[in-house]
Amino acid sequence: MEPKTRLAPLPERLRPKTLEEVVGQDHLTGPGKPLRRMLEVGRLQSLILWGPPGSGKTTLARLLAEGVGQEMLALSAVNAGVKEIKEAVARAREVGGLVLFLDEIHRFNKSQQDALLPHVESGLLTLIGATTENPSFEVNPALRSRARVYVLRPLEPEEIRQLLERALQHPEGLPGVEAEPKALELLAQASMGDVRRALSALELAATLAGKITLESVKEGLGAGTLGLDKGGEHFYDLISALHKSVRGNHADAALYYLARMLEGGADPLYLARRLVRMAVEDIGLADPLALRLAVAAQQTYDFLGSPEGELALAELTIYLALAPKSNAVYVAWKKAQELARQHPDAPVPLHLRNAPTGLMKSLGYGKAYAYYHDDPEGSFAQAYLPEGLEGLTLYEATGEGWEERVRERLEALRRRFRKAKLGKD
Repeated sequence: MEPKTRLAPLPERLRPKTLEEVVGQDHLTGPGKPLRRMLEVGRLQSLILWGPPGSGKTTLARLLAEGVGQEMLALSAVNAGVKEIKEAVARAREVGGLVLFLDEIHRFNKSQQDALLPHVESGLLTLIGATTENPSFEVNPALRSRARVYVLRPLEPEEIRQLLERALQHPEGLPGVEAEPKALELLAQASMGDVRRALSALELAATLAGKITLESVKEGLGAGTLGLDKGGEHFYDLISALHKSVRGNHADAALYYLARMLEGGADPLYLARRLVRMAVEDIGLADPLALRLAVAAQQTYDFLGSPEGELALAELTIYLALAPKSNAVYVAWKKAQELARQHPDAPVPLHLRNAPTGLMKSLGYGKAYAYYHDDPEGSFAQAYLPEGLEGLTLYEATGEGWEERVRERLEALRRRFRKAKLGKD
């Protein structure tokens, strides 16, 4: 009897084959963005991909190498050393250059990283390093200067949900497997931005129960991940309660839900990211200090670890809950994004354009630009938005906290713009 063919894990079977299939890193893969541009021009530069587990570093490395038609050699810094680098160099000389994908590059010591330098500099090796650690501290400056650093972000729950639904429809995924919507929502939240973890848990849940249910998802995720309280409330209910308690100015409730999640085994850095989001989404310019404290709390936890670092998250949670609230920046940004989609090609007024060449100057680029410090009134009288979008209002400051002062300043500025324009007309 012949042995059964081994089936690759679901994350590997569903690994994107094209850049269009990648979800969640549009700031790097979208139209006009750096990684897409490299593929479009067919030239790959050495780079370091910095991001949390399951954010797509290996996938992007493969797509980049395949996209420019270069051979890729993959090594892990956990078990590779100078010997493997020499072998990679020898192979690169045989084939005229190759892409070296070095996973967990932060685990290479200084001498190992130095061994890469001459070959990266000569272009014999095109390095793609992947790391979960800050390259500023873990990668030698000499090597870092020869490789651009690109930051990958953890996927949002809605992006994870999109990939889970794709897995249930894809021919190589789990086609035909039934799934409860709440089970998918739980999995999207509890995977904490890690695609590989989400897909692995989905596959295990399907194997255990033949369908995706709340119970099978809990088993698929493993003990400790969802044991966030004795009553068995779901992960996404708790994170929702934390967010809404902060938004609702209830410091005691917010602190309670934070403690529940930390005691239940939730990833503190995931909670730190969520708290940073609350600072920008629900507080914004009502208290600009909130974002600085949120980032400081994340860095403090990263520096101290548990349990000491958890106190910084507790302090932040109380501060955010007590802070004045405003979603004015969030609303303005959504409006700005929609406007950019509706008018992606609106021409920048000539007087605002840069004119580095004589030809550009002769075409009127930068002509009659009023420099504020020399001509304040002229500066207020000139147009800043493209033609047809003049008079547009996106940001409306509230009367909450520091934003009350912002509102006064904003109204005074807009009056000045209107008066200067009327005087010009």
